[in-house]
Amino acid sequence: MNTFGSNIDARALGKVAVLMGGASAERDVSLMSGRGVLQALRSRGVDAHAFDPAHSDLGELQRGGYDRCFIALHGRHGEDGTVQGALELLGIPYTGPGVMASSMSMDKIMTKRIWRAEGLPTPDWRLVASTEETAQALQALGTPMIVKPAREGSTLGLTKVSTPEACAQAYALASRYDPEVLCEQFIEGDETTCPVLGEGAGAYALPVIRIVAPQGNYDYQNKYFTDDTQYHCPSGLPEAEEREIQRLVVQAFRSLGCRGWARADIMIRASDRKPFLLEINTSPGMTGHSLVPMSARALGISYENLCVGVLATATLDTPPGATLSPAQGQPQETTAP
Repeated sequence: MNTFGSNIDARALGKVAVLMGGASAERDVSLMSGRGVLQALRSRGVDAHAFDPAHSDLGELQRGGYDRCFIALHGRHGEDGTVQGALELLGIPYTGPGVMASSMSMDKIMTKRIWRAEGLPTPDWRLVASTEETAQALQALGTPMIVKPAREGSTLGLTKVSTPEACAQAYALASRYDPEVLCEQFIEGDETTCPVLGEGAGAYALPVIRIVAPQGNYDYQNKYFTDDTQYHCPSGLPEAEEREIQRLVVQAFRSLGCRGWARADIMIRASDRKPFLLEINTSPGMTGHSLVPMSARALGISYENLCVGVLATATLDTPPGATLSPAQGQPQETTAP
């Protein structure tokens, strides 16, 4: 039995805000995640409170004497570095990666550029700004092709395109969510995901989950609101493939400077069983259909212990006391010899 989160003194965690809801397109999912986390923390004796940034000023966190935040926000202003930056200024430790890591990880194009520079496998892509460029990307990348917003989650705005005629509608849908639209080579094969916990050299991967969605369509509906999608954990993959995926996701996590927790999505190409990193989620879902709790459970970590363990990793990019005082920040006068 894994002991992650099981030996933590709830009183030492102080007064906790569970940030949920927000104003992103993933608000409804975030509320489901946040309510689950809130209940789990309270069941372990944590002084936890719901906090919706869409309805409350973040300054109330400081005025309310909160000691740390569990970020259960998804999408824009939740996992893109913005709320992380606000919490840095307020001096309130929070779960998940810091400002820069969150910002880069939310941007699928920046993520892919970093992974490619680090020698990590990710499908070929094009950044497009029009229907015409989308059609050109289809010609360059081949069919089928994925069209999606560069900075959105939960497959919102995503279309699988097989013909030039479908490019206009796919681009229009993706651009509703983000002005930057990503066209990505489609990888045919097994769909998997794998969470990572920890930081730096201590980061480690949890068991891999293999996802089998109806007609291979793992969309928003099949992610959160149906029971038709099958999740296999243990994955049923050959042991060598599982280990390779775990190695890749830890490298992907570290390359972006992530800490605390995240979950990376990987496709395994059927033709040669080569894995390809798709994206990384730095504020993973914690709903009844979510995958990090499922993977953790396979390792013997309960939902409650997972929540408490992640909360205990809350920290800041800038440690308390590391900033300069006004006097320290002033340039020193010098006298010419």
